[in-house]
Amino acid sequence: MNIQQFYPTIVISDVHLGTEHSKTRELADFLRTVNCNTLIMNGDIIDGWYLQKGGKGKWKKEHTDLIKIIMKMMENHNTKVIYVRGNHDDFIDHIAPFKFNNVEIVKEYIHQKNGKRYLVIHGDVFDNVTTNMLWLAKLGDIGYSLLLSMNRIYNIYRKKKGLPYYSLSQSIKQKVKTAVSYISNYEHELVALARARHIDGIICGHIHQPADRMIDGIHYLNSGDWVETLSALFEHEDGTWEVYRHGEVKLQPKIEVQMELDQSNQKPIRVAITNTGFNHFF
Repeated sequence: MNIQQFYPTIVISDVHLGTEHSKTRELADFLRTVNCNTLIMNGDIIDGWYLQKGGKGKWKKEHTDLIKIIMKMMENHNTKVIYVRGNHDDFIDHIAPFKFNNVEIVKEYIHQKNGKRYLVIHGDVFDNVTTNMLWLAKLGDIGYSLLLSMNRIYNIYRKKKGLPYYSLSQSIKQKVKTAVSYISNYEHELVALARARHIDGIICGHIHQPADRMIDGIHYLNSGDWVETLSALFEHEDGTWEVYRHGEVKLQPKIEVQMELDQSNQKPIRVAITNTGFNHFF
């Protein structure tokens, strides 16, 4: 029996179900280890753009299995599911807002906890290319898919070498000045929206860049994705937030131990035992 960690709220986004690049199994593994009062699915959970195309990589059994896990969370823990519309799943525009039992489908959502209010929005409305030039966004999506294919091949090689997962696409984004500038502009646009609405913070997705920081007095949170960074957001009981990265090993504080050697001609040695190895202090 798996021990599940409870969080009041968990936020995931940009799963892109229906594509071959979706890390569906990793997300399923993660969801099996947690339970929550509210699961916010902040856009691009299902990739309608890709499902409309021909060819391979469409809906698979593992995608259905993930939906079943979420349904089990609702059944076993009475989890409330909030599905926020994204740009790749814009087909739900025709039904949002919609509520049935403990499932809500919305275009945006206000999350309240401990006297603080957060606007939950996917964020594509602040992407001028996505909003005003849909054809260019879809063309860019093809190039992005090619990059992700290269990323997948590269990680097959890394796995054979016993190396951990590495996001080649994320590395490229962080080195390209225009991408860095785009991300910064995107974040500040959302912060400006939160301030205009007199909201304490904003929770978004869309750009596949997990984040938890204060920007000009507004709490900016991004739930990342399950294509590149394999990340999510946890809300704790006290209202604080945490970025979760799947497979990341958290370092424990080092424990210092005093050891006295028996030999009379030897001096005592102080050592530190950490989860990264055994280090001497001289």
